[in-house]
Amino acid sequence: MTSASRILGVTTALGVVASVYLFVANRDLRAQLATRPAAVATTTAATPSETSDPWANTSPGSGRRRDARIDLPMIPPSLPDPDDAKPSRLERRAQRTKEMREMLGRQPGETDEEYRARIGSMIKLGLALPRDRMADARKEAEAKANVTPEQSAQLDQAFTKTYDDVLAYTNKAIADGQLSPYERNVAGWLEFAGGLGTILGDSEASIGKILTPDQVKQLEDSGFEWGEYLGANAPWESIDPPPPPPNP
Repeated sequence: MTSASRILGVTTALGVVASVYLFVANRDLRAQLATRPAAVATTTAATPSETSDPWANTSPGSGRRRDARIDLPMIPPSLPDPDDAKPSRLERRAQRTKEMREMLGRQPGETDEEYRARIGSMIKLGLALPRDRMADARKEAEAKANVTPEQSAQLDQAFTKTYDDVLAYTNKAIADGQLSPYERNVAGWLEFAGGLGTILGDSEASIGKILTPDQVKQLEDSGFEWGEYLGANAPWESIDPPPPPPNP
């Protein structure tokens, strides 16, 4: 396994979590904006009447213009210093941990089926755009490398085992507590990402049996990366639910 595969394992694992988190955060922001009335700041300039205009009653021979207006300087409103209410770095980390716990953890009384339905839909929506982009990138790269439709179908068949291995590996990590939504286990996440990179790297051997060395090189030269493609298309929406929180 190359170091690039390890890096792809880390970025893939973090990318899945980030996609789900950004989807939920974007959905919450849209909900807040939909319920908040639009605050439109309007400034109405009061037009003085003829009787209140100090220039209106000026005699014609005084040399003063009847249409003169006095421009008063605008005083900008004073805003509170944003740094006064800015949370500290540790406070932001604690808030993110709480949000991840609420988002990816089991809800009170939530069944396995209910959890899969809730998280599965979020993951599908969060990864819809990356998957579409990777599908287009693969199509373009295979065309440049002259990959035949038969070879492409063989690749898809070989990737079935890779996806099964990724899902089984992830479910075991969840059951063992290595991947837990209830605590910040950075060491466990990195260990999981390293194993994930190994699985994705092993798929390169299957690819080498289907494509010619020249095709493999052309794919690499095009900038396409199979590990990135497999990481985006793995069936993350089918992962097992975590156990209930230790302190509900």
